[in-house]
Amino acid sequence: METSEKRQRGRPRSFNGPSEAASVQSLDRALRILAIVAEGSGLSLSEISAQSGLAASTAYRMLTTLENHGMVEFDGTDQLWSIGVETYRMGAAFLRRRKLVDRARIVMQELMEKTGETANLGVAEDDCVVFVSQVETHQAIRAFFRPGTRSSFHASGIGKAVLAHLDPERVAAILRRAGLERFTDKTISDISALARDLVAIKHRGWSVDDEERHPGMRCVAAAIFNEFGEPIGGVSVSGPTVRVTPERLADIGPLVREAATDITRMIGGHSSQGAAEASLFEVSATRLP
Repeated sequence: METSEKRQRGRPRSFNGPSEAASVQSLDRALRILAIVAEGSGLSLSEISAQSGLAASTAYRMLTTLENHGMVEFDGTDQLWSIGVETYRMGAAFLRRRKLVDRARIVMQELMEKTGETANLGVAEDDCVVFVSQVETHQAIRAFFRPGTRSSFHASGIGKAVLAHLDPERVAAILRRAGLERFTDKTISDISALARDLVAIKHRGWSVDDEERHPGMRCVAAAIFNEFGEPIGGVSVSGPTVRVTPERLADIGPLVREAATDITRMIGGHSSQGAAEASLFEVSATRLP
């Protein structure tokens, strides 16, 4: 008895082919299909077949095998294939096992070699940034932050990179709690000036700490994001102002941004889209205690 057209969207018109022996090629095809299904929000068999470049009968064979393992699910009503709960569980297992410091180390090493300056890794806490790892340059004069060193959000490159990607309300709450302490003559302690700086940071993807925490030290940083697109910390390059000159910022900035993107990808994260840049100016209206 011939199946209905609605049913044919989820299964081929006829499926009588013998099952294939397990092979690397079959695994490759199955993983390709899994990735296609994961990117969609419910796909028909014909859509999966077209995107994978596989015959409908082959794609169906892969899908039913994945379905048996809970990796994909088939909606008999809509005749659509979607990602399954077991795929989520496997992804969650990876997220539990990830080690930010370990995964970032090789990227930081490459960043230090490309820039010739010390690379730092920091994580965001409730009211500050905590430095957790560092790859030092071979230069005699260099930046040094002992693991566990804390720095204010508004007076550090990583801190400002994180703030630039938070909602204005969250930024306002942090600044109310932590304040805008002035550490040097260049610390940004004016809320309006900080708001403008955050807009610029979000626009270009990297921040600059221009002697705002330590005189004679300049830092370039970019944010690292988790699986929800939330900034959880950042990576930075820091060094004396005689080497990290304003003229070098245009070269160092993109390198740091690329390093942050690599680390984000390594931990299963993705960058945030965030609110409109102009909305960050709402922060300037915040009243600090």
